[in-house]
Amino acid sequence: MGRSVLPAGPCCAAVLVIRCDHDHYFGPVATKEEKRMTTDSTPHEFTDVTSLYEITKVLASATDLRECLEQIMEVLAATHGMHNGTVTIINPTTSQLEIEVAQGMTAEARKRGKYEMGEGITGRVVASGTPIVVPSISDEPLFLNRTRARGDISQKQISFFCVPITHGRQVIGALSVDREYDLVVNFENDLQFLTILSSLIAQAVVRIQAVNEERRLLLRENTSLKRQLSGKYKISNIVSNSSRMLEVFDMIHRVADSNATVLLRGESGTGKTLVAKALHYNSNRSEKPFVVVNCSALPETLLESELFGHEKGAFTGADSVKKGRFEMAEGGTLFLDEIGELSQAVQIKLLNVIQDREFQRLGGVAPIKCNVRLVTATHVDLEKAVEAGTFRDDFYYRLNVFPVYLPPLRKRRTDILLLAEHFLAEFCRENNKKISRISTPAIDLLIQYHWPGNVRELQNCIERAVLICDGDTIKSFHLPPTLQAADNVSAKNPLSFAAAVENFERELIVEALKHTNGNQTMAAKYLDSSLRIINYKIHKYGIEPRHYKTER
Repeated sequence: MGRSVLPAGPCCAAVLVIRCDHDHYFGPVATKEEKRMTTDSTPHEFTDVTSLYEITKVLASATDLRECLEQIMEVLAATHGMHNGTVTIINPTTSQLEIEVAQGMTAEARKRGKYEMGEGITGRVVASGTPIVVPSISDEPLFLNRTRARGDISQKQISFFCVPITHGRQVIGALSVDREYDLVVNFENDLQFLTILSSLIAQAVVRIQAVNEERRLLLRENTSLKRQLSGKYKISNIVSNSSRMLEVFDMIHRVADSNATVLLRGESGTGKTLVAKALHYNSNRSEKPFVVVNCSALPETLLESELFGHEKGAFTGADSVKKGRFEMAEGGTLFLDEIGELSQAVQIKLLNVIQDREFQRLGGVAPIKCNVRLVTATHVDLEKAVEAGTFRDDFYYRLNVFPVYLPPLRKRRTDILLLAEHFLAEFCRENNKKISRISTPAIDLLIQYHWPGNVRELQNCIERAVLICDGDTIKSFHLPPTLQAADNVSAKNPLSFAAAVENFERELIVEALKHTNGNQTMAAKYLDSSLRIINYKIHKYGIEPRHYKTER
């Protein structure tokens, strides 16, 4: 005859189930004498409060679910004599119950510990949301012992407790423990204690799972962003078809996977930062950080701290240890822009880092090894700076290992229209506009302009044009005044009123002739003007209508 204890209701009061050959009937858990013995025994309140305090501390600081559950099982074994503590969680994919952690159980045994809903005692607890106590597992046929962690249970007097782990109204798993069978043990007290513990575990499980899910999503987003950056800064994605830039691409391919220091030379706005990113994201360091420092944007007193970091108390306001950019870029690439603006004191310290591959934090004494690929850029004529004594010659030779010169935009005019169309598509997408093309007069102005600000100036010019354009075509009057004056007056003089009117009229007539396939009469109607006036303007501005006739 076996015995098992089941809860009678919401209060978790246990009742005894007597299993006979033919009948089942319910009765009290123990006799009055047994209850008296249990009540008069040593109270559990102090032990329960102490262990719950320890368990709460573990759960509050836990970030790893398995690790914190193992610590809880150790507390239960030490304070309550409860062994083989096991937490079983529902796998949302398979809907099976799988052991998350089990005290003293091998990995092989944990793999065997899988249950369907309603299968065995654990399955019944999760399916019903009701706790179960088995006073003696050797007498209970429902106890499957699937993990075989207890060996032969037929001769063992072990009590088994299993309580559901619930979050809100949803059962997410079960907590089970073994305890040496003892007639005077108050099963109801242990059951209540384990029920409280299971609710604490449920909160921790949900919290840690949410944190892990958020971390997983962040990692996925980070990986996706890295992949996008890698794609965005592929060498093939740098917009150019000029022969001089093709030489630059070839040099990038040659040096990308090396550890050589690269010096990017060229005027401001030629795309040195873009090339530096292409070097990084096309190298074997692409999965590591790409860190940028603009050397001209920081005063000398702060630059050293930014580059090398500082120790706590290194100077007034240094309340904690701070990592420098070299440490942040460990394993990756450090891009030092405007390197020609560095003071000689900082040049010496950087020279030592390049030579020895180690540095010291500000206020520190221990050297820190670094594995960083250095890419630098400048628009300054370093050779003249070396002659003038403002730039150290030994530092110059350390930087000038692999120089790459980026030509100004005026020396690669074939790229102007290509870049303009690229920026037009980019800014239309950003501003949700539908501008299909750039008019011929506007293209002429773009090509004729000398672009002192290089690609950056062209980018700003197209962005401005997109913002003020209300139609489907960028026209010359959408461009800045400096460009509209390019073919009429010197760039040093402001655009005159008459010149601006002429540019505007010329563009309107050309657009009308394009629209009417070079037909002057229809162009006059399109512009709501007379044929005489349109013919006069055509001759005045030297426009050839036949150039706008196309075969249809």
